Amino acid sequence: MILNDRIFGLLMLVLAVAYGWGAQQFPEPFGGVEAVGPETFPTILSVVLALSSLYLIVKPDPDNAWPMRRTALEMLIAVLVLIGYTLLLEPLGFIASTTLAVGTLCWRMGARPVHAYPIALAGGVVVFVLFNFVLELALPLGLLSFLEAL
Repeated sequence: MILNDRIFGLLMLVLAVAYGWGAQQFPEPFGGVEAVGPETFPTILSVVLALSSLYLIVKPDPDNAWPMRRTALEMLIAVLVLIGYTLLLEPLGFIASTTLAVGTLCWRMGARPVHAYPIALAGGVVVFVLFNFVLELALPLGLLSFLEAL
């Protein structure tokens, strides 16, 4: 499985470069260049992905087996949840879509829904507050857009 890891690492490296390049194409904020702008977080993610990809290329796992049916199904569900999260982020807003996505992923990993969704909601609110008020990077309000007038 060494070749599979190296091919996957190469594909992820290409994705990291494309993602990093795309992050640098964001327009300059209205107030001028800032230390933390809209490209900061995607750039950090692309660097982490690139370093991880290089590690996978240089040091692949020699006995990596493909997942069995149940694990492959759970991985497919996770990918579908993340695609749904991307599609629902603007219309529902950050807090609602994050609650749905994180709660569903936690539930699929074994947490009871009665615990998973409230914790996901709390996490979504905390991240929203950090981004909007500490970092001053606006996240979509979606269903909560009526709060914008307050």
